[in-house]
Amino acid sequence: MEVAIVILNWNGKNWLEKFLSSVVENSKEAKVFVIDNASTDNSIDYLKNNFPEVEIIINDKNYGFAGGYNEGLKKIKAEVYCLLNSDVEVTPNWISPIINLFKKNPEIAAIQPKIKSYNQKEYFEFAGAAGGLIDNLGYPYCRGRIFDEVEKDTGQYDDEKEIFWASGCSLFIRSEDFWKQNGFDERFFAHQEEIDLCWRLINSGRKIFYTSQSVVYHVGGGTLNKQSTQKTFLNFRNNLTMLLKNLPLSKVFFVIFIRLCLDGIAGLLFWKQLGFAHLWAVVRAHFSFYIQSIGTWKLRQKKTIKQYYHTRYIIISHFILKQKKYD
Repeated sequence: MEVAIVILNWNGKNWLEKFLSSVVENSKEAKVFVIDNASTDNSIDYLKNNFPEVEIIINDKNYGFAGGYNEGLKKIKAEVYCLLNSDVEVTPNWISPIINLFKKNPEIAAIQPKIKSYNQKEYFEFAGAAGGLIDNLGYPYCRGRIFDEVEKDTGQYDDEKEIFWASGCSLFIRSEDFWKQNGFDERFFAHQEEIDLCWRLINSGRKIFYTSQSVVYHVGGGTLNKQSTQKTFLNFRNNLTMLLKNLPLSKVFFVIFIRLCLDGIAGLLFWKQLGFAHLWAVVRAHFSFYIQSIGTWKLRQKKTIKQYYHTRYIIISHFILKQKKYD
């Protein structure tokens, strides 16, 4: 099975210096590519001088995460893409379990490895942990991470499990499935585009899986940190857009109305905790969602799954019932 490890880079020379050698050393059965989103930090010269075996694809501008991968992957031929963040350290034999799972089950479109924290290696990492799920109102969470609560890895998720979404920081996906869905929705730019893609795949009858037999370590926040108002804007806008695209028709308007109200409450809490700029980011996200809504509605699939969620209301379970762990 031909595998392409594809790293999207934008001014991430420091991450390439730190982690690319681990990828090359532990990925002998795959070809390694770097898609560069018009970096200005000498990333290209560094790659040419230090990693001649890595193939470089240069985009003419910064297309963001979604558009950057869409543009670059057009030039890569492989049966399976592994979309890998530049701030990820991989481990020996991390590819074989993924490929074996693909071969064992042709209904699987995408697979995520176990994602642990690079800085606290005994803990899961926020962006993916042991596989992504979603609640009735469209709030994403993970086995091993609910909102900001991250679990210690004690082997509780050492399994192979069907999940709802696979993290974009280390996403293995069949190229045929990727292009059947026309890749990522480029309007997202960054954040939650992988959840939208996985939801579309599930709506089309495909499956998303997690395996603990493959392990990677993710730094997280390499491009936009938690305090970034742009990250707040993208997360709120993209989540609403994803819901409008993928929810069953019987639920879409009710869920979005509830989410708009809850977003307002979240914005006020952000104002108190992080400053007015984050409240304003939520407001901007809503207006951007409204502007995009007609185009988003046209992208809805004819078939949507009714039982898309695994927990009805994660905010009640977590904040009121004080459930801190997925189990």
